[in-house]
Parts: sequence; structure tokens; C-alpha cells
Amino acid sequence: MMDYRTGSLELIPNRFSGGHCLFCGEANPRGLKLEFYENKTEPGELVCTWAADKEYAGFGRVLHGGIQTGLCDEIMGWTTWHVLGEPAVTGSIHIDFVRPLYVEQSIEARCRIESRDGKVVNLRVEIRDQQDVVCTKATGAYVQVKPDTFDELVGVVD
Repeated sequence: MMDYRTGSLELIPNRFSGGHCLFCGEANPRGLKLEFYENKTEPGELVCTWAADKEYAGFGRVLHGGIQTGLCDEIMGWTTWHVLGEPAVTGSIHIDFVRPLYVEQSIEARCRIESRDGKVVNLRVEIRDQQDVVCTKATGAYVQVKPDTFDELVGVVD
């Protein structure tokens, strides 16, 4: 896992800080309140660490697959907007659960853009456990939209 003391990571300000997003919203009392960092040694790569409490377990001690999928979706959206400067909406996500990922440990997600085809952005995510073992892999296709279209699609009210 990355050592956050090295200074190679820079916190990305939350565009949605007043929001109620389950994953990044600071105002959601049940939310994960994730923070995202740009990895300055790997341009275009975003990183997120999170300690998954046992309340996010699926069966046994395994981190629920829906939470893992949501984490992948969230970091892919943030990566698209941060790296390309324009929001995108999820077109598709494919998840491979490679190994069990357990709650009550620190995990790390890393995301980068693989390619672009017009407005479609293809991304790749890995989620690693605290032993730095890849447990989850994801790919996604995100469709870029203008900010006002994004606000309209997601129901943002001024």
C-alpha cells in the first residue's frame, strides 16, 4: 500500500462536499466519506484508502460485493472528472472478485484511464487488501457529458 507520508499523493477537493452521496458525501451520516488523492508519481492515477467496518460485510467477514462495486464506480467517476476535467456517467462496469476482501482492515483502490473513444472513457480499478494483494479488479466505460447535462441527469437542484 502507498505510504501517504511520502508526499506523492495530493488530496482532491470534494466537488460534492455538501452532498449526500453514499460514498463521498460529507453530509451523509451513514456514508463512507471517501477521500480521493491524485498519485503524483503516476500521473492520472487516483487512489482511495478506506477502513471497512464490519457493518459492510456480506457473508462472514467478506466486504459486501455491492460495496466493492460502488467503490469502483465512485473512483472511476472521480478519475474521469479529475483527469479529463468533465463529468461522466456510468455506461457499464465489469467486476472480477479475485480473492476475498475482508472488513475490519484498510483497503486501497487505484484507478486510471485506459483509453478513450470519443466521449467514452474506459477505466481500470484494482482494490488491494492491507497486505497489498489485489482482491478486486474492475473495468468501466463512462460517458462524458457537459456539466449542466450532468446536473440535469443526476437531479442536482440549485
